[in-house]
Amino acid sequence: MKNIRNFVIISHIDHGKSTLADRLLEATGTIEQRKMREQFLDMMDLEREKGITIKLQPVRMEYDGYILNLIDTPGHIDFSYEVSRSLAAVEGALLLVDASQGIQAQTLTNLHLAQEQNLIIIPVINKIDLSRALIEETAQEINQLLGIDKKEIVKISAKDGTNVDRLLKAIVKRVPSPKRDLKNPLRALIFDSHYDTYKGAIAYVRIVDGQVKKGDRIIMSASKAAAEVVEVGIFRPQLTQADSLKAGEIGYLATGLKDVGQSRVGDTIGLLESKIKPLVGYQEPKPMVFASFYPVQAPHQSKLDAGQADDYNLLKDGLAKLKLNDASLQYQPESSKGLGRGFRCGFLGMLHLEVISERLKREYGTSLIVTSPSVSYQVGRNQIKEPWVNLKIISPSQYLGQVMKLLSKTRGKYQDTQYLSPERVLIKYQAPLNEIIVDFYDQLKNITAGYASMSYQMAGYQPADLVRLDILAAGEKIEALSRIVHRKRAEKEARFLVNKLKKLIPRHQFVIPLQAVVDGRIIARETISALKKNVIAGLYGGDYTRKRKLLEKQKKGKKKMKKFGRVNIPQEVFLKVLKR
Repeated sequence: MKNIRNFVIISHIDHGKSTLADRLLEATGTIEQRKMREQFLDMMDLEREKGITIKLQPVRMEYDGYILNLIDTPGHIDFSYEVSRSLAAVEGALLLVDASQGIQAQTLTNLHLAQEQNLIIIPVINKIDLSRALIEETAQEINQLLGIDKKEIVKISAKDGTNVDRLLKAIVKRVPSPKRDLKNPLRALIFDSHYDTYKGAIAYVRIVDGQVKKGDRIIMSASKAAAEVVEVGIFRPQLTQADSLKAGEIGYLATGLKDVGQSRVGDTIGLLESKIKPLVGYQEPKPMVFASFYPVQAPHQSKLDAGQADDYNLLKDGLAKLKLNDASLQYQPESSKGLGRGFRCGFLGMLHLEVISERLKREYGTSLIVTSPSVSYQVGRNQIKEPWVNLKIISPSQYLGQVMKLLSKTRGKYQDTQYLSPERVLIKYQAPLNEIIVDFYDQLKNITAGYASMSYQMAGYQPADLVRLDILAAGEKIEALSRIVHRKRAEKEARFLVNKLKKLIPRHQFVIPLQAVVDGRIIARETISALKKNVIAGLYGGDYTRKRKLLEKQKKGKKKMKKFGRVNIPQEVFLKVLKR
């Protein structure tokens, strides 16, 4: 069969990708008009609320005798791993560019990913119906980027459906049919998966060789997990049963596996009795931002309560199932004196962190403490290294000065400037990841009136003048508040922490010194005064020596408490200090 076309849509966020997917579903009659709604392939409420695609979503369409397998992909930089997984399962990519915005930073990143997979690229200019559309200028940018004839660019309006039929014809004509061999043993690439209570792990697969049907005994190449296929099917986009899946097709396998870690994204599925050569997968994602998740403990609960253990297990189960659905999520157990048991989690960016925490709350009913985000460091005997990234920023040229001024504050290194057109400029910069993960993007948008875009990739680790900042309460180190900071910012961070703790930690019967320490030296200090009790309030008249004895006794008691007493820091204090 040469009538199969597998492709993805790649673009920057807000360039109309989900709207184009809607029009393709309508034009191919995949979804009845009465059932159609906007952002049809965005299945999660969270996606619809934020107006962005978070999860890749496959769908099978039929057009003019051809089977079109589309994988709708996210556009935001934090979900680039979703894009890379989709690209490994297809032969073609629609490169969608907004005519009013031109090529954006994430457009370039996704394009390079597609080119690395040797995919056929079909450039598409969207939103040609807008009065502010710069169609010819955008076509010139694409021409300069890809070196192709402008006639090969398909110009559409996904909103009103203009030229969508022409785009479908281009997909059939230019995207090659998949190379496949039905005679070879089964080899299927897992590009996504999710967990179903009744059917176990459901693997989203591209069948490369052979075929598979219900009842076949299969094995995962990497995890060595064996299973019997419970169900096979295709995406309409809802899961729809089929008799079998053959080489070249995209569909799903319900494996019945209850251990969510046995069906790994990137793994190769084969028949149990045959020897298979694993498919060349794609690299495991490397987390760029880290934060800790702890279950919220109710004020009346003891840390050893069964209630907290249940909350911990609920969080553990939720993370395990999200890991199956989102292979870029990484986590491992950790514990804290102040917060109890939790997990140290790794994410691809701040939006990724926000989405995972929100999904845990909505889908698994967890209440979370999320600590402030950080990056990972390489700590040696003589130096500490921090992660750096290659940063790409595309901005209107009129804001070049403001952008360079913002970049100069990141401790980074200038690389290059390229003019995509007289009005738009591409800036390449290297910078420490820690300088850009929190509010850099917001600042960039502010100084460019919202027109700039950015993307980044890891560029390795470099030595830096970094120090460990510890916080002591009554001489005892609070491990949960220790952090690595740049030496120049250590004092500012230290003063912020001790001032905040002074306001949050309840007063005790003794004085509590709060100290911030770097290299054994105190760089900031605050003091929480002791609770005062008027021990002589009940004495009226008489010799003053009686009052003095009571005061001396109180003084000795406070001194003893200071020596042997422990500072009790409630969980809500950590919540307020550590949360983002």
